[in-house]
Amino acid sequence: MFSKLLIANRGEIAVRIAKTARRMGVQTVAVYSDVDADAVHVAACDEAVHIGPAAPSESYLVIDKIIDAAKRTGAQAIHPGYGFLSENAAFAKACEKAEIAFVGPGVEAIRIMGSKSLSKDLMTRSGVPVAPGYQGEEQSLKTFKAEAERIGYPVLLKASAGGGGKGMRLVEEASELKEALASAKREAKSAFGDDRFLIEKFIGRPRHVEVQVFGDTHGNIVHLFERDCSLQRRHQKVIEEAPAPDLSPRVRARLHEAAVNAARSVNYVGAGTVEFLFDPSADEADSVYFMEMNTRLQVEHPVTECVTGLDLVEWQLRVASGEELPLSQDEITCTGHAFEARLYAEDADAGFLPSTGHISRMVLPSGDGMRMDAGVAEGGDVTPHYDPMIAKIITSAETRDGALSRLRQALSGVRVSGPETNARFLHALAAHPAFQAIELDTHFIERHNDALFAHPELSSAPIIAACLFLLAEEADESASSEGGDLWTSLGGWRLTTPSKRAFWLRDGETAIDVVRTEAEGDTVFVINDERITAHGQATAAGDVRLTVDGQALDAFVARTKTGLRVWLGAERFDLAVVDPLSGPDSSGLAAGSLAAPMPGVVTALSCKPGDKASAGDTLVVMEAMKMEHALHAPSDGVVKAYRFQVGDQVGEGDLLVEFEADEAE
Repeated sequence: MFSKLLIANRGEIAVRIAKTARRMGVQTVAVYSDVDADAVHVAACDEAVHIGPAAPSESYLVIDKIIDAAKRTGAQAIHPGYGFLSENAAFAKACEKAEIAFVGPGVEAIRIMGSKSLSKDLMTRSGVPVAPGYQGEEQSLKTFKAEAERIGYPVLLKASAGGGGKGMRLVEEASELKEALASAKREAKSAFGDDRFLIEKFIGRPRHVEVQVFGDTHGNIVHLFERDCSLQRRHQKVIEEAPAPDLSPRVRARLHEAAVNAARSVNYVGAGTVEFLFDPSADEADSVYFMEMNTRLQVEHPVTECVTGLDLVEWQLRVASGEELPLSQDEITCTGHAFEARLYAEDADAGFLPSTGHISRMVLPSGDGMRMDAGVAEGGDVTPHYDPMIAKIITSAETRDGALSRLRQALSGVRVSGPETNARFLHALAAHPAFQAIELDTHFIERHNDALFAHPELSSAPIIAACLFLLAEEADESASSEGGDLWTSLGGWRLTTPSKRAFWLRDGETAIDVVRTEAEGDTVFVINDERITAHGQATAAGDVRLTVDGQALDAFVARTKTGLRVWLGAERFDLAVVDPLSGPDSSGLAAGSLAAPMPGVVTALSCKPGDKASAGDTLVVMEAMKMEHALHAPSDGVVKAYRFQVGDQVGEGDLLVEFEADEAE
């Protein structure tokens, strides 16, 4: 076993790798960019080396800088984690040339399996079932049109070097192909430096099932059972589980056999995942199709660790140092059930737009059968430069129902103040009856869209929690004022009359007037003329315990740019705090104009000044957090001017397009 390991990654996976290395007595070296100097993964390692600016293309993706950092610190091995250089054959070759152990498979396995086209060809020759498609060298639009007609719509476009849903587009009819291919090529070029594509038949309601495999340098290859990753949005996994539920023994055996054969076909070494589409409506003998092989550790590997009791990173390090696999196939068992939910900094209600900002408060739950793998901490920042994952929330139990119950409980306790998160959406998924009933397929989210994005009406409890928080803030400010401030320290006590305190809030366009009265031992909140008996305590840090009409509740309140956010269980409510002496606010933007919803880079302008556009037409495309986002015309009208050009960096709220709506609108 080597004594020092460099981790060529950041975030939660770098922290995860460092934890196992420390347990094994291996020293660790972190690498970091300008914006990551104070990141969690830097503190988790024994040493750290600065490798450049924030942009991955100038830091985490620069092979020479990573190799140089390993040489300077005396690291004998490099673990690439996932993403960045983890599936880069040139990086593995550079490690080999520098006589540094690469914690991953050989160069040839990465090269073949890193190409969806080459891998599908090899799988076909090796007897592994694949879906109908085209993965040839001819990449013209004319060829793709012809192949799509041959295969039959709908079809999927996939970046040959892609992964994580990036560069993937569903094309349902011929008229959509040209624009979809152009957009996907831009995204693939940016994410992978390679805009080659393949096209394959789109299967209507498949499940996404994958098998964890492991190989060593002594010719041993085993599987560590399977995972179901069917809950996806934009072809990116959201919640994963192990083992895959409701599979027949025949299908399960077929998956395991095909995965091991796929790994054996490239003499695979280390951790890998073979991904399949499973069509429940097909005959069992023809229900499984190879999609791709990921030649690295997967984001969702913790669920496999939970059901096997194994540490996959430890296995990686042992195999990379030349040891045989710790266990044979017969010695590997699967017990219980586990789930993983990916907590992202994104606004699910706004089409899953990435969100950035300073994390002023972060609380992740803990308890039996709960594991939190976090990549940021309270006081840290989510920047637009990297993947927006905050943490992975993992739960396990003896049964699927037990593990799912723990997942719902854990998601109800997530509290992140600053950037938006998808915690409420994840809880809605975990609580959906169809998910509990194992009615799974990759279009689950689209099919249940209305239920997953439904929000409860605002009740009195979050309003009262907000008022208690405001009182706690005032008390905290008063206590900390030097010498005391007469105006902030005045209480509500009045001789012979009940004490009163008024609050002015707003829920969207709805005004909320609140009067809190204390009299004869009771606390009464009058909310828009409705009397509610309630009491409770709050801290300026945001923790609130309250009882409303006899029901005890726990809430959490935090300041936002526009007012307050109140969490009550898995739900959250946004309330504006109104100053009755101030006038109406203004965004400063002309009606119909488009502003940047997040920091990013402008990648395409779809019109010219003076062009007419219809409602829904794409006006500008920008890239943020490694994904493309199209901004559309809000109505029929005319593009008056663009404020930025292709390649320009923009900030959140920057005016991008001056747009004039038709008078009829």
